[in-house]
Amino acid sequence: MSSTQMSNEQATQIPTAATVDLKLEVVVIPVSDVDRAKRFYESLGWRLDADLHGAGNWHAMQFTPPGSPCSIHFGTGITTAAPGSFKNLYLVVSNIEAARAELIGRGVQVSEAFHFTGFGGSIVPGPAPDGGSYATFATFSTPSLTASSGAFPFSRATM
Repeated sequence: MSSTQMSNEQATQIPTAATVDLKLEVVVIPVSDVDRAKRFYESLGWRLDADLHGAGNWHAMQFTPPGSPCSIHFGTGITTAAPGSFKNLYLVVSNIEAARAELIGRGVQVSEAFHFTGFGGSIVPGPAPDGGSYATFATFSTPSLTASSGAFPFSRATM
């Protein structure tokens, strides 16, 4: 006869961040002019996923960049954040010069490529000399954020 005690209770294991997929789905961007924002993101070739109207003045739109698993939301009544308060949304591309050319071809004003001299360092014109991932940047303005517009940096990731 065995002296090992058996339990009929099932072990409960709580998943942790290390074992559960966490996917960023949506980023809410406060804008000053919903119609102008819609026209801008359509001009970029981003997919319009939703254009929803609710009670009162509530209006939400969802756009997704090509190839991205994450979307943006903007509208009326979906955030209390002030237009223009959202800064530094990064779009990561495999070829920054091709991305620049496509945006410029769509009428978007895009900066020349640049890099930094280390973390928090000075801005230096041109691509990062080592060609490293997330080391070369460019910015483009979005007229939908505020009357004076904001910038969306994007960086090259080596794939």
